[in-house]
Amino acid sequence: MASAIPDQIVKLRALSRSELLDLWQELYKKAAPQDVRREILVPFLAYRIQENAYGALKPNVVAELRRIAKTLDKGRASTEPLIRTRLKAGTRLFREWRGHTHEVFVTDSGYEYGGFSHRSLSEIARKITGTRWSGPAFFGLKKINSVRDHSR
Repeated sequence: MASAIPDQIVKLRALSRSELLDLWQELYKKAAPQDVRREILVPFLAYRIQENAYGALKPNVVAELRRIAKTLDKGRASTEPLIRTRLKAGTRLFREWRGHTHEVFVTDSGYEYGGFSHRSLSEIARKITGTRWSGPAFFGLKKINSVRDHSR
């Protein structure tokens, strides 16, 4: 019962360390890491209770969180944006290039342009321009200081 989830989480703080370790074994089907502090057990168990009740994160969300963590581990020296803009399936992108308007459809598995499926916007930008472009920059989804409008 989903309405009982908040109550279960609140009750975690009142459990003894031994009870928390038993709950860990029950929820994770393995023993908790050795010497893990109580302050760490509680949020991990709270997350697992919610995960069991509502479902786990989607693989693409997990991948994005890992990418963000790597960026933070590098000390944020990367020029890559910390959080990427996600386009919803069904979105249409338009770009005028040398007098022609190009339309791209965002799909669940990538992009559609000219009746063909493509994995990336950069692939489509290369097809349109004949040169290497950052697809997000070409379609105006990313600000790049050095990008010039070659369509003039």
